[in-house]
Amino acid sequence: MAIPVTKAISKQVIPIFDKPMIYYPLSVLMLAGIREILIISTPRDVLVFQELLGDGKELDLSITYEIQDSPKGLAEAFLIGETFIGKDSVALILGDNLFYGHGFTGMLEKAVKSDIGATIFGYYVKNPKDFGVVEFDKDGKVMSLEEKPENPKSNYAIPGIYFYDNSVIEKAKMVTPSERGELEITSINEMYLKENNLQVISLGRGMAWLDTGTFDGLLEASNFVKTIQSRQGIMIACLEEIAYNKGWIDNRQLLKLSESLRKTTYGEYLLSLVKNHE
Repeated sequence: MAIPVTKAISKQVIPIFDKPMIYYPLSVLMLAGIREILIISTPRDVLVFQELLGDGKELDLSITYEIQDSPKGLAEAFLIGETFIGKDSVALILGDNLFYGHGFTGMLEKAVKSDIGATIFGYYVKNPKDFGVVEFDKDGKVMSLEEKPENPKSNYAIPGIYFYDNSVIEKAKMVTPSERGELEITSINEMYLKENNLQVISLGRGMAWLDTGTFDGLLEASNFVKTIQSRQGIMIACLEEIAYNKGWIDNRQLLKLSESLRKTTYGEYLLSLVKNHE
């Protein structure tokens, strides 16, 4: 299997409750076992991410950066990241999406193991006009894909996480700008659908997917994270914890990472992880 790699496109450098928004998509990639990451963002935001995350070595990751000068569409990520991808399969996740729910890690691991075709997800929403939409037949087979349709054929939105084989690079080169002037990710998904190489995994009712592209979305996500963390006493999107649980870093490294955060709730949480495993 090809080494899975990814790009995270961030729209905003904004904290969600107690940590930067970028932690949430990064945590999804790490849960999928992805450790080679290319962050594509604006010239201003790339500098912020570099200061925050560095090269990722403290978490046994490899993080690099590229710039998208203007918002020309998600499909451009594969053109910007062509050298980074090389001959590997690739995952793409939006930097302003938050996922949470039991069984999600298993779904990610299943998607990342496939190195032929594409795997995307479907999530039931009440306002499908705001998203890319997938239509199924009565047997669950994908019938069509639409980008923000006026008259949606279903209520299943396509969340901002996608897994592709290496042919996605050549497919991205064939995409022409839409009426919005963007290289749409839906155009790539349609190419895989025509090849009968598109798999859609439906996220069940127990899953939470939050798109924080609006101020209302940011508030909803922050309240959601605060509620879960306050009631359960566990952190959502704690990168250090994920790296630790996967064996990428050990007790000593986790303790070192917690030192500079010792006087914060986040730092106290990291210290508790060390103590609980002693």
